[in-house]
Amino acid sequence: MPRLLMERSGELEVFLRVAQTGAFSAAARSLDLTPSAVSKLIARLEARLGARLFVRTTRSVKLTEEGEAYQRAGQRIIAELNEAELAAASGAVRGRLRVTASIPFGRMYVAPAIAGFLERHPGVSVELSLTDDIVNLLEQKADVAVRMGPLAENTLVARKLGQSRRVVCAAPRYLDRHGTPAHPSELRQHDCLTFTFRRSRVGWPFVVGGRELEQRVSGKLQVNNGETMRQMALAGVGIARLGLFHVAADLEAGALVPLLEPYNPGDLELISAVYVGGGQVPRRVRAFIDHMLEVLARSPGFA
Repeated sequence: MPRLLMERSGELEVFLRVAQTGAFSAAARSLDLTPSAVSKLIARLEARLGARLFVRTTRSVKLTEEGEAYQRAGQRIIAELNEAELAAASGAVRGRLRVTASIPFGRMYVAPAIAGFLERHPGVSVELSLTDDIVNLLEQKADVAVRMGPLAENTLVARKLGQSRRVVCAAPRYLDRHGTPAHPSELRQHDCLTFTFRRSRVGWPFVVGGRELEQRVSGKLQVNNGETMRQMALAGVGIARLGLFHVAADLEAGALVPLLEPYNPGDLELISAVYVGGGQVPRRVRAFIDHMLEVLARSPGFA
């Protein structure tokens, strides 16, 4: 069974103190240990390493060649550990942050926000992965994931970043060729862009006569992600239903036109940051989530 890391770090500190003082007894006094305890720790360390670290004489102990190499490595390790503890105690935001997000949201909001985050926290380095797959944070060793919609995992801690209603929209060129639907039922005569993956709703929701209903839609094209659907809508291939955050700039520019707004049910898509709970949450994770909250608060398309 591997030795606990805290035991190994204790052995290292005893070794460095013996190397510094040049005597087991002097090291023992400075560490409030007995000379026999120090001797046993050094013997255990040498046995584990399979190398002799000290040459013992009646008057002093001297480092062997292997001992000198181990001392240099040990001093570096202790210095880095002390630096890490000092940073943690002082509240500094440091370390490597691994972030994952969906391709469209990551491209539009997370990736552009990284520059400001790094400028604010120069002691942090970031690994950003954009994928529409659901990433297992533990298996992929990710620190935080930005997720869209309802959350299935109950083992993760979630923090709401924002929410955005959905909008039905199409490009002017599509509407010029096929006409503009005035009622949800007219969508049966239109090419509607749909997703290849299974969704909780079989159709698009609308409110008609004070009641919510689902209008079944179909079309010639199915896609597997929101960014491709947006591109196809912009190209005039069909009518899309997407999060407002995704197409807000296109609607403002007139590249897409909102449709059937009087019937829009106003259903909201939740955007969350999720991370593994338990213990103290790293400051870099909290800092990143706070930064994304600020970014989304000043971005169009979020409620």
